[in-house]
Amino acid sequence: MKALVYTGPNALILEDVPVPVPGADEVLVRVEAVGICGSDMHAYHGHDARRPAPLILGHEAAGRVAAGPRAGARVAVNPLVTCGHCPACESGRSHLCPSRQILSMPPRPGAFADYVCVPEKNLVPIPDTLSIAHAALAEPLAVAYHAVNQGARLLGRPLAGARCVVLGGGAIGFGSGLILAMQGAADIAVIEPNPERRATAARGLPTARCHAPGDADGPGPNGADLVLDAVGSRATRAEASRIAGPGAVIVHIGLLPGEEGLDVRKITLQEIVVSGSYCYTMQEFRDVIGALADGRLGSLDWVEERPLAEGATAFADMDANRVAAPKLILSPEASR
Repeated sequence: MKALVYTGPNALILEDVPVPVPGADEVLVRVEAVGICGSDMHAYHGHDARRPAPLILGHEAAGRVAAGPRAGARVAVNPLVTCGHCPACESGRSHLCPSRQILSMPPRPGAFADYVCVPEKNLVPIPDTLSIAHAALAEPLAVAYHAVNQGARLLGRPLAGARCVVLGGGAIGFGSGLILAMQGAADIAVIEPNPERRATAARGLPTARCHAPGDADGPGPNGADLVLDAVGSRATRAEASRIAGPGAVIVHIGLLPGEEGLDVRKITLQEIVVSGSYCYTMQEFRDVIGALADGRLGSLDWVEERPLAEGATAFADMDANRVAAPKLILSPEASR
């Protein structure tokens, strides 16, 4: 089969590799769509020690079961593999399983390939009305869904009356805006430096205000009740601290390296809650597929699709900020 293999910093090669053999309780999935995640970009830059080269990246996948009793079934892939019997798993918080694994990290090759092996319990059926490319959005949108749920729970009051700010207009940030709107938030601002992504966010979130960093009419000091940092850089942590008001909640989603930026003195004096947000529960993953299928997340016309064979160019274009779409989907089907 063909696979896009990460071979070292800033290097990806389309290679012929053996078709993987499913282990116990696993099935072989024919990949039809797979998104490029920010964590794939971190690995591509050589900044993720959890993803050493050579490795097949990619975990935002959808396709069809290739063999067995469910052959031909259209499925979205939950890439988070957990033990199922630890306290976190048994309490419904399997994303915090201490022995969790994820596709695209050893020992589990990822989905930038014709086929990928996945535990059968990690497959979620998708209706015929939902396109495969849009089904591949389930993973990043589930990340956003979990982050918004986390923020709403900690805020402790309805989102309809909260001033919500999203830092970053990529897939997670834009997705967070979509989830906020779906859950009733009326006051949403998105901060994104890329003007093309900002325009995409403005079209996809017509009720939101979209700003460049530093805009005079953007959120001011103490101007937010809920901040979702979908970038996770020193600059966005500092901005989250600046705009968070008394009793606000900051949800940190981005995974860029570093610890600087948070104003701990302000966080203490104004009782601001800061929470990490990682992945999602299986129920949240299923909920998002339902929302995608029934149109609650909009037209989904903000996705760009390219063949897997052009994956190296796609990564380079994303790295050079030449991609306006919040999400770029690779299609092994288009390369076959």
